[in-house]
Amino acid sequence: MTLSTTPSPTIRPARTDDTAEVDRLYDICLRTGDSGQDASGQYSDPRLIGEIYLGAYLALEPDLAFVLDDGTGPVGYVVGTQDTAAFEARCAREWWPPLRQRYPRGAFAEGSPDAQLVGQVHAPRTTDRSIATAYPAHLHVDLLPQAQGGGNGRRLLQTLFDALRARGVSGLHLGVAPGNTAAIGFYRHLGFTELDTPDGGLVLGLRL
Repeated sequence: MTLSTTPSPTIRPARTDDTAEVDRLYDICLRTGDSGQDASGQYSDPRLIGEIYLGAYLALEPDLAFVLDDGTGPVGYVVGTQDTAAFEARCAREWWPPLRQRYPRGAFAEGSPDAQLVGQVHAPRTTDRSIATAYPAHLHVDLLPQAQGGGNGRRLLQTLFDALRARGVSGLHLGVAPGNTAAIGFYRHLGFTELDTPDGGLVLGLRL
């Protein structure tokens, strides 16, 4: 008797010109937006979190966007930039201004999760210069629960690492919620180390 096996999800470049795929990636961003847990019930505008943490990478750095595809479409992704300082400058020119028109201050109830995200649209965070110089690249990675485990996260990250190494990038960093202990342990296992930050946030760095 031959036992059937489920093929492993494949990794491929994101189809950033495919509206349906971009929408699916935005949905993954939302469904992992609470330190890896589903944030769908937290926001009245389900697309807003993706506009902050995903959209600019798809639009401005499409060659560094990769998805994990289980045969039905993406179930995870990694996005990044090779030069954080240049990316943040470009976002200031091209990405944030139209979003500020779409999401003016006061568009959501004060103190609501949506209002907090709108605050980031109008006052986006920037990376400390010392980190951006020593670890110029950065990334965001998200996988739906059914895609977690089995080495999928590692394979996604290695795909991006290889793409960055091919461009001569020396190091990268990422931010992680201090309470997300599973993610912190995962990154440390890959060789990331904790970096000193002026604001006390948790940022991890990796030499490539």
